[in-house]
Amino acid sequence: QHHAPVMTLLCVFVCVSSESRGQVTVTQPGAVRAALGASVTITCKTSQNVHMWGSDHQLAWYQQRDGETPKLLIYDATRRSSGIPDRFRCFGSGSDFTLIISGVQAEDAAVYYCQSYHEINMTAAAGSYCRD
Repeated sequence: QHHAPVMTLLCVFVCVSSESRGQVTVTQPGAVRAALGASVTITCKTSQNVHMWGSDHQLAWYQQRDGETPKLLIYDATRRSSGIPDRFRCFGSGSDFTLIISGVQAEDAAVYYCQSYHEINMTAAAGSYCRD
């Protein structure tokens, strides 16, 4: 019987402090597994609303492969960083966010972080919407 290769994507949580509203805690599940070519969903929950009108917090997703520095995938909750393939999609607002990787490849094996950040500290960058 043939089994598709399976890889594990490790998801962890990160806490980031904010100057104006106290600390925002983000929570992610543990490791998730996906067969090559399949889709995988990674969730992130924040302790208070971010990426909403009137909120000065935003959400980012990072990918960190073994032995490498973290790479920015998504910023402002819905914008894909320049050069990131469109198989990385993102959804969410308020306190619930999702990163979906379609057509998982071996190179996607990594630790994925979601991060809440204070919008005033974010430098503008070029990118595309990742909800589509």
